[in-house]
Amino acid sequence: MATRGDVEKGGVRKESGKVPSPLYPQHEGEREWVPWIVPVFFVANITVFVVTMYANNCPVHTPPKDGKCIAHFLGRFAFQPLRQNPLLGPSSATLTKLGALVWQKVVHEHQGWRLLSSMWLHAGVVHLVANMLSLLFIGMRLEQQFGYVRIGIVYLLSGLGGSVLSSLFIRNHISVGASGALFGLLGAMLSELLTNWTIYTNKVAAVLTLLFVVAVNLVLGILPHVNNFAHIGGFLTGFLLGFVVLMRPHFGWMERYGMPAGSACTSKKYLLYQWILMAIALLILLIGFSAGMAMLFRGANANDSCSWCHYLSCVPTARWTCTN
Repeated sequence: MATRGDVEKGGVRKESGKVPSPLYPQHEGEREWVPWIVPVFFVANITVFVVTMYANNCPVHTPPKDGKCIAHFLGRFAFQPLRQNPLLGPSSATLTKLGALVWQKVVHEHQGWRLLSSMWLHAGVVHLVANMLSLLFIGMRLEQQFGYVRIGIVYLLSGLGGSVLSSLFIRNHISVGASGALFGLLGAMLSELLTNWTIYTNKVAAVLTLLFVVAVNLVLGILPHVNNFAHIGGFLTGFLLGFVVLMRPHFGWMERYGMPAGSACTSKKYLLYQWILMAIALLILLIGFSAGMAMLFRGANANDSCSWCHYLSCVPTARWTCTN
């Protein structure tokens, strides 16, 4: 999304406050990474879904009284009956067996690994396609700008943040999907806009557009059977991480190689407000993850401290009711 890339480092001897003479012409351009971690995540999610459907084996494991498997011609890859899974996917039992997020197993059976494994599982083809399209559209561009290390960190930690918040509020349902990680990328895009404010044109329009996209997705998250706590947890984690790992040199620093050698320029690569935002975000992240993990493994129910928070994930109407 940025209009300027990371300035590459070079062995340039320069006088303080003056524009150095560039050794290489690429100093004027921006660094564009070749994406590979996002394609790896893409392939990994699809591979895990194929393995999940193989293990599910609907024709063998589903009694006739439960209904007919969908797309029976696929053999053991056939989908569960629609009344069991309308998203064209495996059974809840298979998802649980392979690592779905289940509060009881995380807290009382010490299976904390489910906080990470659940983000690679998907409830069905519809769920998988929606998430993978989002991953490609959002993740590829971000990785081109910031590289695999930073985007990989945002993706994985945001997924973990979404799982932790889900476990604190949801006890009686399983949860799967990469939605928390994907919302983390959206959150990182927003904080990247704010912390790198000086290098953007049409700033307000960009922020408003991104906020609109996030708001629409969060509103859709209050529909039944959608875990909006994973969305919120992932978004907040990614938003804070964006201030920490996506900070970029300000406009004056990045433009110095486009000026005549010897011209006066700023010697500060980052502005004070960028450092302040990074420090605050890092502190909140550390406190948030520490407190969340402590509450989770202590068996705390966040609903006891917030009686209205369940409405963030589901709002009851005349057509459906919400249960925890």
